[in-house]
Amino acid sequence: MNQEPKLDTKFITNNPSQYSIILCEKIFRYHYLTANKYQMANQAPLAELLRPNTLDGYIGQEHLLGENAILRRSIESGNLPSMILWGPPGTGKTTLAFIISKTLNRPFYTLSAINSGVKDVRGVIESAKHEDNAILFIDEIHRFSKSQQDSLLGAVETGIVTLIGASTENPSFEVISPLLSRCQVYILQHLDKKHLQRMTENAVKHLENTLNKKIELAEDEALLRVSGGDARKLFNAIELVVKSQQQNHEIKITNKTVIDTIQQNIAIYDKAGEQHYDVISAFIKSMRGSDPNAAVYWLARMIEGGEDPKFIARRMVILASEDIGNANPNALLLANTCFDAINKIGWPEGRIILSQTAVYLATSPKSNSTYLAIDDAIALVKKTGDLPVPLHVRNAPTKLMKDIGYGKNYKYAHTYQNNFTELEFLPEKIKGTKFYEPGKNAREEDARKWLKIRWKEKYGY
Repeated sequence: MNQEPKLDTKFITNNPSQYSIILCEKIFRYHYLTANKYQMANQAPLAELLRPNTLDGYIGQEHLLGENAILRRSIESGNLPSMILWGPPGTGKTTLAFIISKTLNRPFYTLSAINSGVKDVRGVIESAKHEDNAILFIDEIHRFSKSQQDSLLGAVETGIVTLIGASTENPSFEVISPLLSRCQVYILQHLDKKHLQRMTENAVKHLENTLNKKIELAEDEALLRVSGGDARKLFNAIELVVKSQQQNHEIKITNKTVIDTIQQNIAIYDKAGEQHYDVISAFIKSMRGSDPNAAVYWLARMIEGGEDPKFIARRMVILASEDIGNANPNALLLANTCFDAINKIGWPEGRIILSQTAVYLATSPKSNSTYLAIDDAIALVKKTGDLPVPLHVRNAPTKLMKDIGYGKNYKYAHTYQNNFTELEFLPEKIKGTKFYEPGKNAREEDARKWLKIRWKEKYGY
């Protein structure tokens, strides 16, 4: 057996981040072992062993990387902008960054926002000044503080580095405006069934070759369900199921073997932090379902798991409007105050504020009426297009506009009894359309009565 070579610094340049070196060596090791057909399936996770290294081998994200797609054109032309790759875990953000660097044969630096500081960023920038067209990949860039992001601005603006940031959070909230304005944002989507099935087939073939055993993929529904559109989850599940039967002469993957194996090894997924979206989903649904006990339990799970408090608070702000709405408008005020307070108070006291808010939201009356109203209105706008605004509710800042009827017959509500007079505000084609249906709760029942008195039978309140 040939001696394993050392890391090729032509591809991965010097980097002050220990995380970067480890990750780069892991990727390099994979390419070397694959090329030499080592039978070493247990020395690296399956997800690493099957990580593609070319655009043609990349599965999914056709809207960005398919033939003539926007990002593929940029890569192939070599005219690469700084960018933020935004998408759920396991959709290929890190893999794509490595493929880009290899395709363009450019110096490649990588930092993790979890364990890198301003000093690390400055070290990379200083090294990149001596390179041509260096790429800096920052994993979980949404975890970078404002000062850390500020330290990137000059290098990105002057072209010392081309930034590729990966984020599972909306960059509009987590990336400072000056940096975001210098980057293109590309949204990566959950992998769909056809992508996951291709990955499953690739994984089975790889394991058959490395283990020298026949593997029958009898059913894949449970595998796909467990993955949730996350390639890493999929590969981890396949690897667990196959290893659990490794002593057998033939290995068979069925829905039952998948479910049984995953349940026995669920701690592995928790330890890796891959239940991030499952737990936040349980938290939201507990509050929506008016169960404060379950809400506090899932909150504790996230706190103990090291979840970003701002992420938790932001999701509660959304729930306060989406699921409580006008049944208790104070819920939105409290949730927004919670978000602000988290930033002022910090940790660990912030957990008390999160708990108070979660219990308040869980015990509030519920209504999704305003959420449904805007979605119905948007659907109608998409269907009917830009209907003309009625002349009598148009603004008339000039004499010409007044002469052609703008604002004519408009009635100023405050000059009438109860500050109301019946007037048509919708376009003629959709007049009388009702989008808002008050919820079955005390506050919105009062609103229904109020609307009924004023609009009588027009909207059916």
